[in-house]
Amino acid sequence: MSNPEAGGETVAAPPVRRLRRAERREQILDAATRAFARAGYAATGLDDIAAEAELTRAMLYRHFDSKADLYRAVLDRACVRLAEATGTDDFDEGAIPALLRAASADPDGFKLLFRYAAREPDFRELIDSITAASREVARRNLARRIPAGPWLDWAANLIPAFTLEAVIAWLDAGRPDPGQAAERITAAVHGVMAAAHPS
Repeated sequence: MSNPEAGGETVAAPPVRRLRRAERREQILDAATRAFARAGYAATGLDDIAAEAELTRAMLYRHFDSKADLYRAVLDRACVRLAEATGTDDFDEGAIPALLRAASADPDGFKLLFRYAAREPDFRELIDSITAASREVARRNLARRIPAGPWLDWAANLIPAFTLEAVIAWLDAGRPDPGQAAERITAAVHGVMAAAHPS
């Protein structure tokens, strides 16, 4: 196809790059993650996401039924990536470095999960389930070092929440000292553990 240009000449339009369905879906999810992270769920429209993806709104509807469906897919993908990067069973010396790597690889997805989605009533149950699972893993691991009781409960609730906030604050600060960040966050976590342990 050609487009008329000034002077009567025609110039061939650049070919449209055809992507496989899975690739197009990933392109849309990437664009939606950026758009939602920039403005939040409520303030982001499908037109914003289509513009970010350089697609039409109709193309979005070929892959997702609604904005809520698209947001859920963005959150689900962020959860899968996080689980793949960190595992789900143990908090050991590799847990915080793995969490930082996951956050660095997908900072917008990480912030959507742990900062923005928690504020969205329609998606709160996803974050609540992640929080409950994190607390249970923390409790199981901390029980090896802290006796059962209210201080174990305190540490099991505080450490996952603190760790996530520490990682988000690190992202917001521009990821300073990436080689030392895990060590610094780990030192703070050990401080919580020491505070929870009876003297």
